[in-house]
Amino acid sequence: MPDWIDLTESLIASPTLYAVLIAVSLLDSFLPLIPSEPVVILAGVAAATGQTNIMLVIAATTVGAFLGDLVPYSIGRLMGEGLLKRLPVGTKRRTAYDWFERELESRGGFVLVSTRFIPVGRYLATGTAGVVKYPLRRFMLYVAISTSTWSAYTALSGYLGGVFFQENALLAIAVGIGFAFAVTGVVEFSRYIRRRKNPVEPDEIVAGKR
Repeated sequence: MPDWIDLTESLIASPTLYAVLIAVSLLDSFLPLIPSEPVVILAGVAAATGQTNIMLVIAATTVGAFLGDLVPYSIGRLMGEGLLKRLPVGTKRRTAYDWFERELESRGGFVLVSTRFIPVGRYLATGTAGVVKYPLRRFMLYVAISTSTWSAYTALSGYLGGVFFQENALLAIAVGIGFAFAVTGVVEFSRYIRRRKNPVEPDEIVAGKR
């Protein structure tokens, strides 16, 4: 596995950077431990100094994330019956699946958009959408919204940090990452509010906290 941050820094002034952004955001959509946020923030910081184009950074990241979200959806759609057989009724993972199925049926748009900002949640939501055969057109619409929103906020976090701290790249990156964590915190707070109404959260179930 390449060091994505070092690779990004070495290609920061090269058009190849946009291919890296597509690749890292695509892989992060279904593989854990891929550092897409720091890479995109780094590209956003570089855009503030004119080394990259912020619109192309957002576009490349959106394309990669959109294509990446189609991977677990497609796997779930093709292997749905087999996957369900591995989730016996009453198990924690089956409970998580049933929760997502109900949420997708009642408010699929909200689930697919909000879970894009939650690493574990995004894998579960997109995969479950495939298993339950959530309509492809609606899935693509909501994923287009979620990935473009996520890409814009991540890249602009770095860009704004770069604008205000052009003389200190490390501080700019730190500010960008801090802002990204702050937005994620808002999402987590909204989940806390929802959890008070519905105490069963899917990532807690999978982690064995319940």
